[in-house]
Amino acid sequence: MPTKLLMRWNVRPETESEYFEFLVHEFIPSMDRMGVADIQVWYTAYGNREQKLASGVADSSDQMQRILHSSEWQTMIERLTDFVDGYSQKIIPATRGFQI
Repeated sequence: MPTKLLMRWNVRPETESEYFEFLVHEFIPSMDRMGVADIQVWYTAYGNREQKLASGVADSSDQMQRILHSSEWQTMIERLTDFVDGYSQKIIPATRGFQI
């Protein structure tokens, strides 16, 4: 069964430019290379929630677990946290449409 990874974070204002470069040129391509597909990133425009919500889908729970426990994934998350605060993630069964 396809599995979705949901991630949330707030971008630190002083790192916005570097964050965007990292996200577009390293983070998203790395996710794709590791086997996470249908990658989407949303900006929260209203409400008291994290500034960014991102998601990606793997073919199975086992595949997602392998990705999340890989050294490449750990390195990418460490780099991401250089630019953001409040990073969190959860894994859920993937369904169509927007999920939180």
